[in-house]
Formats: sequence, structure tokens, C-alpha cells
Amino acid sequence: MSRPSLSPQMTVRIIEHIRENNLARGHHLPTQTLADALRVSRAPIAAALKRLEELKIVRSEPYRGYFLAKDASELSKEDSPSLSDQEPEDEVYFQIAEDRLSRKLADRISENELMRLYGIPRSRLLKILHRIAEEGWIERLPGNGWEFRAGLTSRAGYEQAYQFRAAIESQSLLLPSFRIDPKAFHAAREEQQAILDGGFERMSRTHLFQANSQFHEMLVGCSQNEFFVDAVRRVNRLRRLIEYRITVNRSRLPLQSQEHLHILDLIEAGDRQRAAEFLRVHILGASAIKSPQLI
Repeated sequence: MSRPSLSPQMTVRIIEHIRENNLARGHHLPTQTLADALRVSRAPIAAALKRLEELKIVRSEPYRGYFLAKDASELSKEDSPSLSDQEPEDEVYFQIAEDRLSRKLADRISENELMRLYGIPRSRLLKILHRIAEEGWIERLPGNGWEFRAGLTSRAGYEQAYQFRAAIESQSLLLPSFRIDPKAFHAAREEQQAILDGGFERMSRTHLFQANSQFHEMLVGCSQNEFFVDAVRRVNRLRRLIEYRITVNRSRLPLQSQEHLHILDLIEAGDRQRAAEFLRVHILGASAIKSPQLI
């Protein structure tokens, strides 16, 4: 059987995979292909696909497997909240994230030590560790050991990541290959408007991080340059932990969504030069506001 906590996480991850790759209705979703892409076993993928079939996001065909029942652009706020917004947040998960950022946890640590530190049984710990592994900031070692992967844990590194993003993302809007994806833009508008309309208060930290990351990755994806897209995705994975700490303070999120919507307006109006400059200022402005919280 799949781990109880893994299938819901995989449901969200599969939807992210569909969005990131802009998959179309009817696209075949082989279990093994998804397992390889998300670096997990087949069991949680199979359970997640069954859940997605119940939600009418995928459909199954006997002896053929699962197929996407909606375009990626159709997976908007109607689908996401039921999968992530309402999922209770595990405080031990966030405590591990905070302790890692504060360097209270060594690079390598055993399950027994983690059980002692957080006073939880192995079954619950493993659910949390597998979630962390899915997100890419820890990996399992032979035996019962785990090793944290490199990430952004300092203010200096965080600011450098934002400087890199400002340069890469703004330039991506000016590439000759840039093309607006109308469906992706529509889905992004719905997501950002949902955050602006009160979602910033009730959405989980995980969902807010994903929504922000997906918005920026969508914009860069319109450049149709895989090197740009891969670079932004890598930085987003590295900054996940620090962003969790900062999103405890949600006061800036409405302004962030307003700025995201303005960027879409500028691009759709055909003014990519202004959009690129505004995007650069938007990213550096976010860094200037959030970086001091890391002291």
C-alpha cells in the first residue's frame, strides 16, 4: 500500500507536472513515467491517479491506463483548493524547515535522532520525510539516515538568488521566441485573483509558494527557451525553505498579486519592454522587503 500522506502530495505534484509541461486533454499519463519524473515509486502515483479520476481531471481506459481529461490551462482554482488549500499543515514539518534554516540540524541525521528531537513516532516522521524528499530538500541514505540537500539558508544567498531571477526573468520576456499562452495567462489571472480575493489569508504556505513559483515559471515558459525555464525552476526549488519562513507574514501578498496581474496586463497590451522592467523591479522589490526578515 502507498503511504497515507504520500498520495495527497502526489495528487498535487501531478497537477503541477501537468501545468509545468502544459499538457493537453487526452495526453497519456503512464504510471511509470510519472513515477520517474517525480522520483517516487509507482504505488503513490497509482493512488493519486485514482483520486484525480474521482475529481474528473483524468480518465482511465482498460488495459491502456490514464489520460488527461482537461487541458493544463483548465486546472485552475476549482481544482487546486480541494487538493492543497484545505490540507492541514503539519507543524512538525515546518519546525524541521525552521530548524534546518537555523542550522540546528546537521547535514546528515538519523530517523532515531529526529524522532527524539520532535517527539513523534516513526510512522508520522516518515510521512514528513517523504514529503520533504518529494520537494527536493532531503534525500534518503542507506539504512535509516537522511541527508539535507544544499539550499538557500543565508540572507546573502537569498539576495543573490533574487538578483539572478530579476536578470533572467525580465530578459525572458524580451526574447524573440516569447509567445503569450492565452490559456496559461487565463489560469494565472484566476489564481492571482483568488489570492487577492482573500486566498492570501486562508491558503497554506505550501500552496502560496507554489502559486507564486508557477506564475513566474509560466512567464519564463512563454519564452520557449528551456535553459531559462530550467534555471528559474532550480532557483525556486532552492529558495523553498526560506520562503516558508517569510510567508508566515502575509501582509505583502495582496500587493504581490496586484503586481502579477499588472505584468499580465502589460504583456497582453503588447508592451513587453515595460513589462520586463516592471518584472525586474517587482522581483528586486520583493527581495528588498523580505531579505531583512532573515537577519
